[in-house]
Amino acid sequence: MRFNMLKTALKTLPALMIGATLAASANSAMAADVKLGLAAALTGPAAKYGVAIKNGFTLAADEVNAKGGVNGNKLVLIAEDEQGKKEEAINVFKKLIFQDKVLMVFGPTLSNSAFAADPIANAAKVVAFGTSNTADGITAMGPFTFRNSVMEADVLPVTVKAAVKHFSIKKVAVIYGNDDAFTKSGYDVFKATLEQQKVPVTTTEAYAKGDVDFKAQLTKIKAGNPDAIVCSCLAEEAANIILQTRALGMKQPFIGGNGLNSPKLFEIAKDAGDNTLMGSPWSSENLTPANKAFIAAYKAKFGSDPDQFSAQAYDALHVVAEALKNVKLSGALDKDRDALRLALPAVKIDGATGKFAFRAAPAVAGKQVGFDAQQEAVVSIAKGGKFTLLK
Repeated sequence: MRFNMLKTALKTLPALMIGATLAASANSAMAADVKLGLAAALTGPAAKYGVAIKNGFTLAADEVNAKGGVNGNKLVLIAEDEQGKKEEAINVFKKLIFQDKVLMVFGPTLSNSAFAADPIANAAKVVAFGTSNTADGITAMGPFTFRNSVMEADVLPVTVKAAVKHFSIKKVAVIYGNDDAFTKSGYDVFKATLEQQKVPVTTTEAYAKGDVDFKAQLTKIKAGNPDAIVCSCLAEEAANIILQTRALGMKQPFIGGNGLNSPKLFEIAKDAGDNTLMGSPWSSENLTPANKAFIAAYKAKFGSDPDQFSAQAYDALHVVAEALKNVKLSGALDKDRDALRLALPAVKIDGATGKFAFRAAPAVAGKQVGFDAQQEAVVSIAKGGKFTLLK
């Protein structure tokens, strides 16, 4: 009896092993690498943003994969350096979309580059997800353009109102970069905001990208004796402008957008940047569990403090991971790319930057275009070489 039972079991074993092998193979076939493209300025003047952005994505991808990926699929980040240049952003988008065949593309870093590269993604029906593009018109380029970077149009009115109250401002001067989409768009918002809030402008001065000597503009600003200086600038130019105002004996506080929200500002300006006010969706002083966990994990992995741009990148990957939970990947790239586009607008998360949701951008010529960030802005003030929440 026992011999017959053993004989039967031995006959059955190979079949069981084959069945288990087939099941494992089926599960293996079902699991896949999900390739996500990243176009970031990893070298050049915009690398102060791009490197932090890449770090934020890397940290988030590692976290998602450590928990088994999304629906068993591993997220694979393919990063390319677009150098903060429009022509390089175009080349990188083409490589990621047509050669690497990524599911979607994050980036590029600067709004200038986004205006050049995002139309390629929309024509190819691939999601282009901006995490640092705040200029007006980004999401108007098409239905495949998304961003979780809060528009300057949402942030700057809050910042100006807070600055006027905090410093008892009666009049301001304005300086901005006139050949960059981000700084020019920021200037347009500042101009409209100052008019709306009835804050007189003593003088408006402009400069070109790469300028390092601002003495001529600042001498004119000094003559108007403003109570504060509005600066629609990127961090490096802003830092040099601040230093040169102090060299001219000017002590006015500065008011800026999220382009100032970089450690680079304080690396150059040091304590001269004190009393600079800046609006942003993120602060290191936000002590929510999600942000505390992000900051701790970032410091442990990279040995440095995160910034707004790494936080927004970190949240963006988690937004896409959440959307992918509701996408049944078919292996047909065109269908999967469109399925992700359709899944993204419904995502809501509570991330490092706080509670986040998308809102549809205004239609263009009666047609639905992309999606902007629906998120609250906070105002910070520079003290002792770092930004702290304005009380």
